[in-house]
Amino acid sequence: MSSDVHAFEAHATDADLAELRARLAATRLPEAETVGGDRRWDQGVPLADLADVVDYWRTGYDWRSFEERLNRIGQFRTTVDGLGIHFLHRRSARADATPLIVTHGWPGSVAEFADVVDELADPADPDAPAFHVVAPSLPGFGYSDKPATTGWGTEKIAAAWVQLMGRLGYREFLAHGGDWGGNITTVLGGRFPEHVLGIHSTFAEGPPGLSMDGLTAAERRWAEDTRHFWRHRAAYAKQQATRPQTIGYSLVDSPAGLLAWILDKFAEWSDTGDSPFETISRDRILDDVTLYWLTRSGASAARIYYESHNSLDPGLRVDVPSAITMYPRDIEKCPHPWARERYRRIVRWNEAGRGGHFPSLEVPGYFVEDLRAGLAAVLAAGR
Repeated sequence: MSSDVHAFEAHATDADLAELRARLAATRLPEAETVGGDRRWDQGVPLADLADVVDYWRTGYDWRSFEERLNRIGQFRTTVDGLGIHFLHRRSARADATPLIVTHGWPGSVAEFADVVDELADPADPDAPAFHVVAPSLPGFGYSDKPATTGWGTEKIAAAWVQLMGRLGYREFLAHGGDWGGNITTVLGGRFPEHVLGIHSTFAEGPPGLSMDGLTAAERRWAEDTRHFWRHRAAYAKQQATRPQTIGYSLVDSPAGLLAWILDKFAEWSDTGDSPFETISRDRILDDVTLYWLTRSGASAARIYYESHNSLDPGLRVDVPSAITMYPRDIEKCPHPWARERYRRIVRWNEAGRGGHFPSLEVPGYFVEDLRAGLAAVLAAGR
């Protein structure tokens, strides 16, 4: 590795953890929602659910255990274009391993990958592909620095990832992402084909203005559901794209407010009937939320919407081999014919049977197998 890369360990102070528990104990809650039954989530996180998680966060959750997991994987920092970037780096013991950068989105973090990194790097099956896994924290997220000026949108982040991988000795690499990570992975494949061997994504976005003519009935439903989401369920994105500083005060000052803002998305975007805890444990969600809290990144993370909302270049095309997986309860599902207009060498298209926006947390075993299969197809296709 380059001398510009430095080892890093996560360690919150006892005072910070005590302050968090004190703030949780002093939480002021509103009255209960005015809907119930099957509609109890219609107005957001129900009071009883939030109160239960707030109590568990204060009395039962163990942040130190998550810190140990991150430190065991291997954490590092480097500076790119004046900004400190944090990342997990798990090298495989296998001589045939391929470098892979995996990028999270919002309201995610590197916590999304903590449970799958080891299996990707050193699979139990000797016939499964192995990877040197790099999982960076987006600028303004987690232990990465917070940009002090504008300009850190997805195009600049993708270019920074190329520099980061080069410093680790990986001139050529694979890329995976979902949500904002999927957008950045698209930019990586489209802008840097000389470095990117191929991509795997759970987020595909066709060029704008494509016709629904010729789509199957299921593909039409996908397109209509995505349009409905952006018209009726995306107030969070509009808020963060236009007024991230305003919502940021609440997210940095109130742990219960931060929890509600993020838990709402885990509930709405997961493949569950009622609560996100049907598939994701409270501990895994609190790993993510606590990371936001301790790093005071509620406002800085929200700014990725200000920098990049609706910014994917309409003319960008991806000609490196691409594998794309659509999960049934994700918030955006792109019809295959539309995806082909941007990703012009789709070597594997998969429609998962279950899972939502957070597959590495909801269905981690399936996620790992699908990612392996997709990247194996990418590598077999070559450039």
